[in-house]
Amino acid sequence: MARGPSPAAVLLSVHAVVFDTDGVITDSAPAHAAAWKEAFDACLAEHEGQRPFDEADDYRRYVDGKARRDGAAAFLSSRGLDLPDGSPDDPPGTDTVWAVAAVKDEAFTRSLRTHPVTVWPGTVRLLHVLHDARVPIAAASASRHASELLAGAGLLDLFTAVVDGNEARRLELPGKPDPALFTEAVGRMGVPAGDAAVVEDALAGVEAGRRGGFGLVVGVDRTDTSRGASDLRRHGADLVVADPGDLLINGED
Repeated sequence: MARGPSPAAVLLSVHAVVFDTDGVITDSAPAHAAAWKEAFDACLAEHEGQRPFDEADDYRRYVDGKARRDGAAAFLSSRGLDLPDGSPDDPPGTDTVWAVAAVKDEAFTRSLRTHPVTVWPGTVRLLHVLHDARVPIAAASASRHASELLAGAGLLDLFTAVVDGNEARRLELPGKPDPALFTEAVGRMGVPAGDAAVVEDALAGVEAGRRGGFGLVVGVDRTDTSRGASDLRRHGADLVVADPGDLLINGED
């Protein structure tokens, strides 16, 4: 007689799992990329000879998984633009790094009101299986909207710990690829990083998992390209899956 799915052996080798949110649990990466494009293109338009922000390559290479200020600084630097840093209280604009980041946050928040973010079904299945198996799970994200999105999807109660962008700012945690966000999450579950797994789709996040000494780093490649998978492995992924649901197996009695 068939029985329900269970975690694959690779997950049974760890005692806790930390999940990134954007692109792993929630299908919010396109909304983030579109918001970044609005912010960056407004800034680039003020500098002659600059091509527009690319929502695929530029997003993945420079801002995906990073704190807003860090992502803005990384992309602007890649275009040779040396804007003053400004302060976290800067209003939306184009004259400082923080102002550009504020445009992005304003655009993303506006998008959430009109286009609610959906979740990835395979990841949701995995979360429920791990929760039912009493494997501690945490969500960690540089986004200050992460807890709000998880609550809206009815998933927040599954997590032993959640460390979002608001918590990161309160605790003054450095952003990815620094592992602080992940180590804070796994610390709240009382499990050493070496006995835990990280599930990430961003290059900076995969690198953070490797730097943090996590026992297993799973890269999620939703691009379905050989380049996407190889980039994740190059940044430190132990294995790469197209969807976290692939980490489930169906058993039979």
